[in-house]
Amino acid sequence: MKFRLLSLYLVVILSVFGIIFSFSLNKIRAASSSSVLVNIAPENPAPHEDVTIDLSSYANNLDSVSILWSLNGRNVLSGIGKKSFSLTAPAAGEEAIITANISFPDGNLEKRIIIRPSVMVLLSQATDSFVPPFYRGKAMPTADSEIKIVAMPEISALGSPESLRRSLVDPKNMTYAWKKDYTNNQEASGYGKNFFIYTNDYLEDSNTVSVVASTVDQKYSSEANIEVGVAEPKIVFYKNDNALGTIWERALSDSYRMENADMIVEAAPYFISPKELLHPYLIWTWSINDTAVPVPDFKKNFMPLRIQSGTSGTAKLRLVIENMDKIFQTMSKEVNIEF
Repeated sequence: MKFRLLSLYLVVILSVFGIIFSFSLNKIRAASSSSVLVNIAPENPAPHEDVTIDLSSYANNLDSVSILWSLNGRNVLSGIGKKSFSLTAPAAGEEAIITANISFPDGNLEKRIIIRPSVMVLLSQATDSFVPPFYRGKAMPTADSEIKIVAMPEISALGSPESLRRSLVDPKNMTYAWKKDYTNNQEASGYGKNFFIYTNDYLEDSNTVSVVASTVDQKYSSEANIEVGVAEPKIVFYKNDNALGTIWERALSDSYRMENADMIVEAAPYFISPKELLHPYLIWTWSINDTAVPVPDFKKNFMPLRIQSGTSGTAKLRLVIENMDKIFQTMSKEVNIEF
């Protein structure tokens, strides 16, 4: 009998302790900030970009509790299960302070989010792609080209806790996390690494490169991405004048009439790689009416023409350039020369 009473007493004690422990655990969960997760989309918004903040929890049912949202100290949204809040990011250099106050049955929990938008520009250019000296555009990549992307973030931060003035952070004093086609590139990422160099694949039409630039203390960050496509290399013919030099302002049309008995045609193979036109990998083949015409190795991109006295007609001038190192890089151009 005493043993049964003792057992019952222990069961009651353990049951009461279990209830107390369970109640305490639930209270701890309700008050724990880590039990409520915050998702911001986009994670690093640009100035004046639409932003959505979502709350979720693995320990509590947020659909049944009251949530009060405030923006810069002003209440803007409240209600049962209001787990999502949308806003427009402020201008660059400014910040928006968002507070979500969650009312659990056994205590309140506050989540504080600070959005500091900033501007970042990504510049891309093929490092081994040829363009003429007058060309105002950038060197475009072709298949199997080396491409360099430079990040230019404009992040404004406070100089010190006591200072109220903001100044631009030097891009060299920031950390960078680079991705190519949504895959992290650890080797290219790190402190001061504001550029990313890669070689594209000849089987791909484009690549997506993204980067997150952050201050060392991780208080300020900016994100940007760029789509880098592939251009087709092309040959453009120009007239090289003995007195004026190359007339870059006007390319030869597909049918061109010679004005004098002598003329030099200069070929500009836009975006060919390598950019050194006399590189041994590049094989230049000139022909007139399908008959190969040899040219000196040091002037592969020049074709001199001379009309015999008393003759007239049309001749087909053709140039084919093959890259022996890149099997998918071959270009050709032809023009009818009238004389």
